[in-house]
Amino acid sequence: MQIDIPPRKPKAESIIPMINVVFLLLIFFLLTAQIAPREPFEITPPESEAETAARDNGVLYISAEGQLAYNDARGEDVWPLIAERDVPEALEIRADSQMPARHLAAVLKQLRQTTDSGAQLVVNGG
Repeated sequence: MQIDIPPRKPKAESIIPMINVVFLLLIFFLLTAQIAPREPFEITPPESEAETAARDNGVLYISAEGQLAYNDARGEDVWPLIAERDVPEALEIRADSQMPARHLAAVLKQLRQTTDSGAQLVVNGG
């Protein structure tokens, strides 16, 4: 009597290389991601047709109600920090588009008295 030996099942493909690739991609994206601090409040910048991008050398946020934020400081506490800046470039200002112009004018006047660097208003490209 002859007993046939059933054919062996082929070995399953190893998923170890796929797991390695996934972890390498995860590490790559984590290392190359630009992690920026969260904005202190919601801002909707005004629209612009210019195509120049703003530099990140400190940002002064102004809400629609005229609230100020710079780094961890809020309100009038931002001015001593801005005066201590050692960056000669213009200060980046992110103001809400619904903010009255008189608030921006008051901030620019105070900025002129506080520091001799200029200001750069950030707007949405359109």
